[in-house]
Amino acid sequence: MCGIVGLFLKNDALRPRLGGMLTDMLVAMTDRGPDSAGIAIYGEEGEGVKITVQSDTPETDFAGLAEALAAGTGAEVAMKAADTHAVLTLPEAAAPAALAALEARGLRIMGAGKAMEIYKEVGLPRDVAERFGIRAMGGSHGIGHTRMATESAVTTLGAHPFSTADDQCLVHNGSLSNHNQMRRKLAKKGVMTRTENDTEVGAAYISSRIAEGATLGEALEGTLEDLDGFFTFVTGTKTGFGVVRDPIACKPAVMAETPDYVAFASEYRAFADLPGIEAARVWEPEPATVYFWER
Repeated sequence: MCGIVGLFLKNDALRPRLGGMLTDMLVAMTDRGPDSAGIAIYGEEGEGVKITVQSDTPETDFAGLAEALAAGTGAEVAMKAADTHAVLTLPEAAAPAALAALEARGLRIMGAGKAMEIYKEVGLPRDVAERFGIRAMGGSHGIGHTRMATESAVTTLGAHPFSTADDQCLVHNGSLSNHNQMRRKLAKKGVMTRTENDTEVGAAYISSRIAEGATLGEALEGTLEDLDGFFTFVTGTKTGFGVVRDPIACKPAVMAETPDYVAFASEYRAFADLPGIEAARVWEPEPATVYFWER
């Protein structure tokens, strides 16, 4: 079933509250998916690249990690650890070598980018948000997901959001029927996926289209032609977020917009605590229609 949320802030005064607002929205969707949860936060863009990694044994894997990466890449590396996740910040030129070194150490890459951080784990939204201190995080926009697994294992890597390119990620409610075929097509282009999850294929498809020169809107429109099944996608990029539903649109979705923000959720109750929601324009996004907002 799954529950998905998204929030794009138009009023910069609300940025310190982004993590808290997203957490409340996702917690309201808990009964749609008790298996795992995750949130992508787009915070302040720094000069370097932020790489979010996960470990089941952070007490050993994170000890001396920044120093080892600095020695291996010859670059300055800063690290912020939170429970099973750590965010490593380093110069963009050193990112490819750092990613290879991190994977060689057996660390799981959650995502990378100049603005994006991804936190996801097995467990309920409230517990996952508390583990990582999501409520205290600020930013311009973010997306979240609580999962009811239907076709792949309940693991950290199987949780959403999925990221397949810098500052790009995706959450999904539904099921793709041609994901194995599309995975093979993407692999022939050199676009690889790490899991058997169908949502990661959707994320990789959108990233591949953008890498080929498509806009976010064009990439989302392409899903309507090239991906089969039932889906509601919410995708995040460095500058904004977008929404698309399949032509049948059997998965629930609702949106709200005020002068201060644009919000998306699987159900209206996720909006209950948003400021000014009583005066918001609220609507159900149309089938086979792309919506996106960018800074």
